[in-house]
Amino acid sequence: MTTYQDDHPQPLMKHPTMTIGYYPGCSLKGTAKEYDRSLRAILGALGVELREIEDWNCCGASSAHAVSRLLATALPARNINLAAAQNYGEILAPCAACYNRLVAAKREIEQHAAVRQSVEYVLEEPFRPGVEIRNLIEFFERIGTETIAAAVRRPLQGLSAACYYGCLLVRPPEITRFDDAETPSSMERIVQATGAKTVEWRFKTECCGAAHSIARKDIVLDLSRQILDDARASGADLIVVACPMCHSNLDMRQASMRVRNGGRRSVPVVYLSELVGYALGFDARTLGLDLHFIDPAPALAKVQGKEVPA
Repeated sequence: MTTYQDDHPQPLMKHPTMTIGYYPGCSLKGTAKEYDRSLRAILGALGVELREIEDWNCCGASSAHAVSRLLATALPARNINLAAAQNYGEILAPCAACYNRLVAAKREIEQHAAVRQSVEYVLEEPFRPGVEIRNLIEFFERIGTETIAAAVRRPLQGLSAACYYGCLLVRPPEITRFDDAETPSSMERIVQATGAKTVEWRFKTECCGAAHSIARKDIVLDLSRQILDDARASGADLIVVACPMCHSNLDMRQASMRVRNGGRRSVPVVYLSELVGYALGFDARTLGLDLHFIDPAPALAKVQGKEVPA
């Protein structure tokens, strides 16, 4: 594995100008700990104070909604109520599955009186709807691409990235209300603020197979291989994601894809927060870039931008 240079000074920390309730969810506390690590590092440098919601519980993604619709709605509703009780007007849910469950549950409770009544019976308290739920792309947009660009200390010129949204950030469109369910461009604007180039490609919103990796690994290998092949064919040095499940399928399973489908050049897969953090001047280990199955160091070595003093 390539050795990273970790002696780059970190950006100067600003006084927080924004405080937000943080819902890490289960993945960011375990298999996606580099996602959590990079977020905690970079948001402080962008003037944001993350405050983890106390006593949060699993959102139920991948399991509860297949067993009980009421449980699948009540679990995220409890987290929303906790945020409201702790005086957070908005929640950052960086996991795409958590984000999807939170916004879907909120909408269902608000639109259906019978669902609201059942959920409040389970929670033993009224539902408190006045909390906004944001995924990482939405939150970066709220911070502003100008703010991100101004904080860049290591411009990522010379790097080409394929922005991968997957399913859960953009669908169903009437719930997620993303910029465009079929051809979104908001992640591209954030990546471009780092100095990197974004590629045009066909698979940015195609499914990677998600939790089928548990029961039908063959489906996941085929779907994820198509995504990787198209990103590679489009000239991308790496793929940028904002979903722990997508990252797991695309990063961890490349060795199995080579066994199943023959040799192919590896494609690094990084979280959006890691890419932004690298541009902000944080070292690779602080961001968790050394924890990936496919080493991003060779791709990041293509960066041609001159470092800017903090």
